[in-house]
Amino acid sequence: MKIAIPKERRPGEARVAATPETVRRFVKHGVSVAVEAGAGTPAAIADDDFRAAGADVAADAAAALAGADVVLKVQAPLRPGELGDGDTTDELAAIPRGALLVATLQPYSDDAGLKAYADAGVDAFAMELMPRITRAQSMDVLSSQSNLAGYKAVLDATAEFGRALPMMMTAAGRINPAKAFVMGAGVAGLQAIATARRLGAIVSATDVRPAVKEQVESLGAHFVMVESEETAEAETAGGYAKEMSEDYRRKQAELVAEHVKDQDIVITTALIPGRPAPRLIDEAMVASMRAGSVVVDLAVEQGGNVAGAKAGEVVVVDGVTIVGHLNVPSRLAVDASALYSRNLMNFLLPQIDQETGALAIDWEDETVTGTCLTRGGAVVHPSFGGAPPEPAQEPEEKPAEAADEPADPDDGKENEGAA
Repeated sequence: MKIAIPKERRPGEARVAATPETVRRFVKHGVSVAVEAGAGTPAAIADDDFRAAGADVAADAAAALAGADVVLKVQAPLRPGELGDGDTTDELAAIPRGALLVATLQPYSDDAGLKAYADAGVDAFAMELMPRITRAQSMDVLSSQSNLAGYKAVLDATAEFGRALPMMMTAAGRINPAKAFVMGAGVAGLQAIATARRLGAIVSATDVRPAVKEQVESLGAHFVMVESEETAEAETAGGYAKEMSEDYRRKQAELVAEHVKDQDIVITTALIPGRPAPRLIDEAMVASMRAGSVVVDLAVEQGGNVAGAKAGEVVVVDGVTIVGHLNVPSRLAVDASALYSRNLMNFLLPQIDQETGALAIDWEDETVTGTCLTRGGAVVHPSFGGAPPEPAQEPEEKPAEAADEPADPDDGKENEGAA
């Protein structure tokens, strides 16, 4: 079995889908790993480091992908025209038919990509669809990358802010601590809270899910929220925030508007899978903030939480700096690559035969069914129009001589309680 790691060719992407650590683990399990030369350079990993771990360093993408059974990437492979008119880059065409493609594929916003994977005969797995069950926590790319994004958001805000964050007592007088407000208390938000607190800011946070109040307060932040009957059901079974009613959004906006006026730094993190980012900060709220305040919009790539935010830019509106950096985890490429590559490894290793080193996909595994978009030339994920899996066949009757054998009381319970 061969795993291929090509370079990431999308602009601004510095991460890589493998590290020497994960390569060693794959090689230990009898797997051949080919890494395209220079794939790890943006993440400070030299080709010689991959060689020392047991990988073959291929001269180009074609050599790395030739004969590959599995292709590990950070972002979706480029298709012609994606980088502009006249662009002919076609990474997908180089992936062998029948190979597994494991990456973050943005399926909610890329219908054409789904069809392209199916037409290319590639079995595509979107890691951002990983189900939020206990045993899949080590495979959860959204959590690992969001954690770093929340941390980096505070550093980005601090870099743009013209004051210190902590209270300081000096001979020339006292410097008051900055006030930071985090909107959305998921993984990114909680890390932003913790980071801002460590830097000495007075931190508050909000979220539509009342269940996160305890987590926010345990980090030393004040929780700001409109509580109602609706908030009792504001969280999906998968742990994501639901879209709230118009009436609730109006009440929450009124509360937030009053709170935002007094804040020095605001960090927004709110995302709803499969939908544009909800608008949390409107023009009037931006205008109400003091000159010199900073807003960081971590949802800018999905439309943004903040009015006036521009994807990939830092702009000043009414004296308020609005930060809209793209692909924030990639701006911490070394650590982001280390975590992301472990997510992929933890997903793939259980699907490899430990004796032969060959692929042995368990197509009934929740982590497989939850992430598999295309298989055998067809879209199979039910969320994207795929046909639901066929019902399991009835088991054959046992031979008469085995009919009286006692049942194993533990049979079929190996995953009990995993969720």
